Amino acid sequence: MPVSARVRSRRLFAALLAVSALVLAGCADTATEEREPSTVAVPGELAQFYRQGVDWGDCGGYGIDGPLLARSGAQCGRISVPLDYDAPDGQTVTLAVSRIEADGDRIGSILVNPGGPGASGLSTVLAAAGTELAGRFDIVGFDPRGIGSSDPQVRCFTAAETDADRAIDDGDRSPEGIEASEKRNREYAQLCAERTGEDLLAHVGTADVVRDMDVLRGVLGDDSLNFLGYSYGTRLGTVYAEAFPDRVRAMVLDGAIDPEQDPVEEIVLQAEGFQKAFDEFAADCATRSDCPLGNEPGQASARFRGLVAPLIATPAQTTDPRRLSYRDAITGVQQGLYSSALWGSLRGGLASLADGNGDTLLRLADLYEGREDDGTYSNINDAFNAVRCIDDQPITERAVAGELDTRFRQAAPFLDDGRGTGEAPLDVCAFWPVPATGEPHTPDVPGLPPVLVVSTTGDPATPYQAGADLARQLGGALVTFDGNQHTVVLDGNPCVDDAVTRYFLDLEVPETDPHC
Repeated sequence: MPVSARVRSRRLFAALLAVSALVLAGCADTATEEREPSTVAVPGELAQFYRQGVDWGDCGGYGIDGPLLARSGAQCGRISVPLDYDAPDGQTVTLAVSRIEADGDRIGSILVNPGGPGASGLSTVLAAAGTELAGRFDIVGFDPRGIGSSDPQVRCFTAAETDADRAIDDGDRSPEGIEASEKRNREYAQLCAERTGEDLLAHVGTADVVRDMDVLRGVLGDDSLNFLGYSYGTRLGTVYAEAFPDRVRAMVLDGAIDPEQDPVEEIVLQAEGFQKAFDEFAADCATRSDCPLGNEPGQASARFRGLVAPLIATPAQTTDPRRLSYRDAITGVQQGLYSSALWGSLRGGLASLADGNGDTLLRLADLYEGREDDGTYSNINDAFNAVRCIDDQPITERAVAGELDTRFRQAAPFLDDGRGTGEAPLDVCAFWPVPATGEPHTPDVPGLPPVLVVSTTGDPATPYQAGADLARQLGGALVTFDGNQHTVVLDGNPCVDDAVTRYFLDLEVPETDPHC
């Protein structure tokens, strides 16, 4: 299927670009007050995990965002959880955790997750810094098992292998091209098994992560969970609510994944979302004299294809020796469509490409792919594949893969490279070394208190209707944000943030579903 069918749904922290200038009172302190343990009963074999303490300290050694967290006054620590909850006396894994302590009359903790799957969650706490929520709650982030600064990590490709993979044209839908794609997918799955281990791969899915979240709730001393989940984080929230409905105090889910959708429908609807985002971007671009897509109605898609199609045969020149491949160009464009705040960079990147330079789009692609300036990568891509391949049933029939490829091209014609044949390769999950455990279903959440779902009308990665459907399924309230971006809570919109703040503080959902 087209490259974009593998788009992640994750929180964009554009606001954090400005956080580096934020100075909170004081520095990280290792002599902080420990919370009283939770009074919720736990099985005896898990008591050691729920009752463990956290040695909170400086965040400097916690990944790429550690220095930023340290400068901002956050604290970091680690907890242990069972690799396999059915064998709690066996192997353990270590989770990295971050915290900004409440500076007022403390209600409890709010656990936050930015999505992905595969994204580090430590810096997510900074989105709440200085807000009313941070005055009344400890804001707590975490790297899920296998991800970021947690240990061990999911690792499949080296940095050099990732660079090489990104340069490969994977859009050939001839029989030979399909065979080559499937060979690469099979080899990647084998490398994941060899370099990560099947034991960890079998236990990085959402079902295990929500068990970790409940351990963390107990470690933090909270009898019930307060949770803010973005994008894939809404799946974590939904599955936690199914597993522990009586342990939820408040839950805000922003940029929802619909648990009733099968992966095929989810991909097609996401394609429609990115087409809508491209159309909105193109309409805005057309109002500007320097628009590389032209200023006449109906010409944007053709001009876009004219810019990117030549890259299939000849990558664009860049100051980086890697050059800009067609695949990276599409990834960079998708990154730019995640938020209208990135439209200026996307417009400039397309204008530069028209002049033969691919630097800006390559930088956007690097941002999406988790590539650092020194050429190293976070493990967001490997972890993304590991989680989705265990959470969602794979497509194993080539006829279904071919139909999906066709539907994707129809749903997002701006991404159609014209090489569709009605056939498509099976993706990496069809060759995954451990079986998937998830299935589309309607959540069963008896006794769940009211939750708050936030959905954005122009969200490309998690389309609006998924949020409306999730609010219905969970019996919650819906806040609609009219905008063009992926997720919005704590992004500076007063209407949205006030509703979320009042809900966390007072446990009151809006009487009518507001539009913001």
